[in-house]
Amino acid sequence: MATLKADVGSTPFERLALIAAPGARAQEAAAALDGQARWVPLAEADAVVVLGGDGMMLTAMHQMIDAGLDLPAYGLNLGTVGFLMNRHRRPALLGERLAKARPIAVAPLCMEAVTQSGQEHSLYAVNEVSLLRETRQTAKIEISVNGKVRIAELAGDGVLLATPVGSTAYNFSASGPILPLDSHMLALTPISPFRPRRWKGAILPDRSRVTFRVLEPDKRPVAAVADQKELRDIAEVRLAICNERRLTLLFDPGHALDERIAAEQFAH
Repeated sequence: MATLKADVGSTPFERLALIAAPGARAQEAAAALDGQARWVPLAEADAVVVLGGDGMMLTAMHQMIDAGLDLPAYGLNLGTVGFLMNRHRRPALLGERLAKARPIAVAPLCMEAVTQSGQEHSLYAVNEVSLLRETRQTAKIEISVNGKVRIAELAGDGVLLATPVGSTAYNFSASGPILPLDSHMLALTPISPFRPRRWKGAILPDRSRVTFRVLEPDKRPVAAVADQKELRDIAEVRLAICNERRLTLLFDPGHALDERIAAEQFAH
């Protein structure tokens, strides 16, 4: 990406990277922002501006995790939901908005997964890690927390562990609880459970270590999904918050993520 001569103005960030979704709206907005910042590659930036929806923001956050970068990310919603984004306005006074933006620190889940063949994989999830049945057969999963078996056999479509950021995504659709950002909690939520029939899930401290072990894997194969990445034929998954990969989201005043989480709980 070429570096432009225009300066971002009153923002505390001198060098910005721009990541835009491939859709027409995001590309049009990217063109309109051409002269509002001194755009540089992601590795040279002080902060990153993301144009698109929540999926694009997750993609950008994973790019930073993979590169070992902790850059503040400011999103402008040009997608569908935009829960992680700020409202897109025209004209976008980018410098002024960045100068007033409020930072929110978030930490991803680290997933250590072992497949039935013995292969080991490490992935990160900003929203959630979910275990899902691969076939028509009900999945059977053992759930342990901090080394103690809490559910000897969960039978259903699967189970997920969500961060506060992800608690309003798949977790919420699965009837899991919404977690405030400062709760330091994780949501452990079953997906269409058959047994135990009355178990609705649990809220755990974010220092907890959670292990999922797949039962009867030959008959009941299970996939693990960490945000947008999927592994199949899973034997075991170990999960914990990774503070070493902490990220920062920037929000306009009055549109902070914790306020939107609170508001979502009263939506009807």
